[in-house]
This record gives sequence, structure tokens and C-alpha cells, in this order.
Amino acid sequence: MKSNPLESSRKIKEIALRHGFQFCGLSAAGYLEEEAPRLEAWLNQGMQGQMAYMENHFDKRLDPRKLVDGCQSVISLVYNYFPSPNHSLLKDSFKVSKYAFGVDYHLVIKEKMKAMWDEMQMELGEFQGRMFVDSAPVLEKAWAMKSGIGWMGKNANLIIPKQGSFYFLAEMLVDFPVIADGPIKDFCGTCTRCIEACPTDAITPYVVDGSKCISYFTIELKKGLPIEIQADFKDWIFGCDICQDVCPWNRHSKPHQEPQFEPKEEILGLTKLDWEELSEQAFNELFHYSAIKRTQLAGIRRSIAHVKKMEP
Repeated sequence: MKSNPLESSRKIKEIALRHGFQFCGLSAAGYLEEEAPRLEAWLNQGMQGQMAYMENHFDKRLDPRKLVDGCQSVISLVYNYFPSPNHSLLKDSFKVSKYAFGVDYHLVIKEKMKAMWDEMQMELGEFQGRMFVDSAPVLEKAWAMKSGIGWMGKNANLIIPKQGSFYFLAEMLVDFPVIADGPIKDFCGTCTRCIEACPTDAITPYVVDGSKCISYFTIELKKGLPIEIQADFKDWIFGCDICQDVCPWNRHSKPHQEPQFEPKEEILGLTKLDWEELSEQAFNELFHYSAIKRTQLAGIRRSIAHVKKMEP
């Protein structure tokens, strides 16, 4: 590395903006002391449900230096996915989370990070590290919060001041020092809209019980829905945006400028009957590059069956 930490930090943020990331925050790598008891309590209460992977690599989740040898700094990045208001997403149909309409974000953001990484190597000199997009035991929201990009909302989403929470998070773990940014204050105040709006009572202040979340039921849960589940999914069949939709800070959300996140017209035109009658071939063709493929057609059918069972 040829640049000093101050110069490196300035250049990293400039490069991040050039590659489409709306915000970039920097932190010194270390042990997340405040997160340790929270994560342990969350796991001990079984809030991970059947997401057994959350129980793995406990130490690595809390200390990136155990995940990437030589890691000195965490570069936190955020990328907007809020759709244009011109798109009435699946109007009068089943509901799908806003993030899932375009090309799978893992593919899109990893591509942008690789380009950013290459430019950093040219601008800053050779360095080592790894980059992740929701693909490793990294507490993304904790690092983004630590770097001052936003604060942790009562719905456990990162909220960016006057921007909202419809952002993907990603991070680079690198082997050189930076000038760390500091956290900002919590601006949720006395608002409890997300808690009151959740149909499954999954939210208590600053904690989401993953085993009760609609996103968990419609995406993560691989087996059939538990018989005792009588919650109304409000027509959600892949993910859920309710706690974000009601958040006052998301009134400030601005449409993304990423062509790859634009929804296919064929998807926007799907009626409830179309969803119910989707064949395996049609599903694979429509959602080949979409995050929706993760749950497979069987998962979509399971969610639809539950939604219909809850209809009056």
C-alpha cells in the first residue's frame, strides 16, 4: 500500500460512488463486543428457526479478523433497490418483496464490487482481502451502523437518514488501515409503526424473531409450514416489506438507477391465477436470474396455499 490511511479512505469513498454505491462507511476491524450478547440471546431463544447456518461460525460473525487473515478494516457499502413509482408491483396479485423483481442482487452487486476492487488496486496499490454480498458470516448491519451509514431501526433494518432502508448491504474486508467513521444516533424516537404493523408479531424493539417473520416462512423455511401457523401473510408469497413500507423514513426513498433491477413486464403482469398455474418450465424461464428462484416453485406454491387458506 502506497497511500496513507487518510488518503486511502478518501479514495475508497470516491471510487465507491463512481461504481454506483450510494454510501460507503469505514471501520477498523475488531471484535463486535456489543453484538456478542445480542447474537447469543437471539440464538438461545431459537429466533433463527430452522436457519441452522446462523448458529455456525459464531466467533467469525463477531470478528472479521477470524474470517479473513490479516484483515485490518471493514468497508461497508450500500446499494439502492427502491423501485420506480411508475411500476405498480403486482397490483391486485400476490406480493413479492421489492428487492426480488430484477436480476439477483448477489450477481449485480458482486460484479460492481469486483470493478471497484480492481480500481482500488490501481489507485491504492496492491492489497489483500475478500468481498461479500450476503454470502458469509458477517454482521453486515452492525458494521454499516458502526461506520455511521445509518442506525439500526426497531425493525432491525439499517435506516439511512433521509434515505430509508431499501438498500442492499455489502462489505470488503481488507488488510490495510483506514480512518474509521463513527456511528450516528438512533432517530426512531417513539415510533412503533413497524411493530404494530407486523401481522405475525415478529418484531419487538430492535429485535426480529426470525422464526415468526413472513420472509422466513416464504423463503428460508424449506419444510412445510407448521400446522399451528395461523398468521395472515397478507398476500405475501416471497419475502415481506410491511415493516419497511410503514416506516416514516422510507417516505424519503428515491428510485434506484440500476437497469438490472428493473422488473420484467411478464412478471408485473402476473395475476393470482397466473401464479397458481405456473409450470416448472415457466417458473424457471421467468425467474432464472431472480432471487425468487431460491425458494423454487414448490416454495411459491406452499406460500400461495397458505395465503388462500387464510382468505375469508
